[in-house]
Amino acid sequence: MTAPLRTGSLGLVVHPSTAVAGSVERTLRWADGHGLTILARTADRARIGDGAEYVDDAEFAARADGVLSLGGDGTMLGALRLVAARPVPVLGVNHGHLGFLTEIEPSDLEPTLARLVEGDFSVESRGALRLGSTVDGTSLTAFNDLVLRAATRGGTTAVDLDVAGEHFGHYRADALVVSSPSGSTAYNYAAGGPVVSPSLHAVVVTPVAPMSGISRPVVLGPEETIVLTLPRDAHPAVLEADGAEPRDVAAGAAVRIDYVPDAARIVRLDPARHARRSRVKLSLLDLPLRPDQLLELIPAELRTARGIGGGAPGQ
Repeated sequence: MTAPLRTGSLGLVVHPSTAVAGSVERTLRWADGHGLTILARTADRARIGDGAEYVDDAEFAARADGVLSLGGDGTMLGALRLVAARPVPVLGVNHGHLGFLTEIEPSDLEPTLARLVEGDFSVESRGALRLGSTVDGTSLTAFNDLVLRAATRGGTTAVDLDVAGEHFGHYRADALVVSSPSGSTAYNYAAGGPVVSPSLHAVVVTPVAPMSGISRPVVLGPEETIVLTLPRDAHPAVLEADGAEPRDVAAGAAVRIDYVPDAARIVRLDPARHARRSRVKLSLLDLPLRPDQLLELIPAELRTARGIGGGAPGQ
């Protein structure tokens, strides 16, 4: 059990284009009937409409006692970044595809809101990568990865790597991916990096299409500060957090990256079931599956209605 949200404010974050209007309407209607305040960002007013209190991002982060994310994993990553300075429970409703971070489907919305209000859920802590004010005077948080790439598409990236104050080596590659355990199944995985359990605190540095220098992924400890330095004769580069929020990195600039162990609190209603589904979803990316393992991806109500398999393991 976790602190209930009976008298608090629930932040609502929505995907900018995916059709989530049905879930928005149901959330607002349920909240109105149960005395729960829905906070939303001014930028989302056109997507949400009447029934929410609109505030700027800073007030949203300061006041929300929990956050409901309607979209896919990308939407949820954005929600986590919004409250990274003051982590509160964030629940993802999957309107996307695989959904490694999101846990519930839209059909489960009302009973899930009831559990949130009563505090009937657990919280899973996740680490993040935090970039200091060395690029453009602002800090930046990434829950999946920070990617350094050439400012012009198709260019190469030259960068030196220092770890814990010591020079580690250099890279010349299409890009350099610095990944958290959560993000190890994203760009890092596609670039040939290892899958790291979210329960492990670590940082993975993986070059994309390396041409010289370090050519293999490197796994570092959570307390080892990473500094990426562009040589003075290098081409300008761009640093992206979770595939968004790009920052320009000039030749000669140094970028410090720290690992923050408890930067997010993700709502889990059934942690064991979510872990099983995540393992099966990960298998879809690379590993062959038995037919009985594929059943886990079919919602229980559909299996029952179609008489498929008598229910998947763990149901």
